[in-house]
Amino acid sequence: MPAKMSFFKRRKKALIIAGVLLFLGIIFLFNLRSGRENPVKVNVEKLSRRNLTSIISASGEIRPRKSVNISAHLPGRIVSIGVREGQRVKEGDFLLKLDSTQYEANADRDRAIIRFYRTELEKTRVKRDQDRATHERQEQLFAGQLISREQMEAAKVQYDISRAQHDSILHQVEQSEASLRVTLDALGKTVFRAPLDGVVTSLRVEEGEVAIIGTMNNPGTVLMTIADLSIIEVEVQVDETDVIAVRLDQTAEVHVDALPGRVLAGRVTEVGSSALQRLGAVSATTQESKDFKVVVTLDEPPPNLRPGLSATADIITAEKQSVLAVPIAALVLRERPEELSERKSRSRAEEEGVFVVGKDNKTAFVPVLKGIAGDLMIEIVSGPEEGAEVVVGPYGALRQLKDGTLIKPEKPAAKTPS
Repeated sequence: MPAKMSFFKRRKKALIIAGVLLFLGIIFLFNLRSGRENPVKVNVEKLSRRNLTSIISASGEIRPRKSVNISAHLPGRIVSIGVREGQRVKEGDFLLKLDSTQYEANADRDRAIIRFYRTELEKTRVKRDQDRATHERQEQLFAGQLISREQMEAAKVQYDISRAQHDSILHQVEQSEASLRVTLDALGKTVFRAPLDGVVTSLRVEEGEVAIIGTMNNPGTVLMTIADLSIIEVEVQVDETDVIAVRLDQTAEVHVDALPGRVLAGRVTEVGSSALQRLGAVSATTQESKDFKVVVTLDEPPPNLRPGLSATADIITAEKQSVLAVPIAALVLRERPEELSERKSRSRAEEEGVFVVGKDNKTAFVPVLKGIAGDLMIEIVSGPEEGAEVVVGPYGALRQLKDGTLIKPEKPAAKTPS
């Protein structure tokens, strides 16, 4: 009996030891498996050549190149309007008329004054000629010692007076004629005629209203606007970070909100040299972003375009054929390892590059030098060679990658447009 008990004790002890060893083995295997690197699932694309087009988009509005606001030069009630909004006019066509009663009366008054002074001028001319003849006779008599010097000098003084009176009336005639020209100029400004061929794009007054002239602080009444719609422009505002790439004669594609699905061709004809002032800006030294005016002239504007329509211009700033390109999403910005401790300026302590996949499915960071950028693709001037596999996403996986990270390539995404 004691021998049997001893056998069972030894067997139980062996089972316990075996169980402990099995438990320790399981823990060892679990730790061994957990110590292995789990591959990161990523999307991979081969570096290939593409055609890239760099485009800058900016919004603005349609406007004619030549547009004239017709304003009043003198106050007056509008008595007649000869056009309607949207009407096409020729240069010299009648537009509207102000009440001219006062200016016509002033012109009649100036004409009457001129006639009066001309009559007086004739009288003084006759008197001057008569006194001149008398003076000449007195000089002859004095030369023959028939009269005294006092008589000769009296005749000369009378002639000088008559000549001065004639010149005075002559100056008054000239002054009256100048006054008449001013009155006639004011009278002419009561009638408005088209200054150019175009379309009445805005008519802001009605018959019976009073036109008011502008002062230093108060603008005058804008009666109407005439625009030459033969040359149409798109004025857009381009951000300061993009305007550096905009040049004259660059081509552009214009999309007008009122003409969906239609693309209008144009060219850059003006690039602003100074930033636009924002309304309500507190100071010119504000740090907010600045916009610059860029004008695109349409090659063949459709006849149904109207000033003020909203539009977007896609300005083509650069085009390249068959260049190495990767999706913009593949670019990663990281700190330079040799400068992590120095903490220099951000521009010097960071570098941009892509993660290239090696034969062992491990990643390696390769710095790149960028070229032009398309919509979703960007040119690689220097960096990985053509055919190299580059990690293009997803974004969450790119943030986890480091040199030597094991990856598991997923099914390539559809071809990305340039």
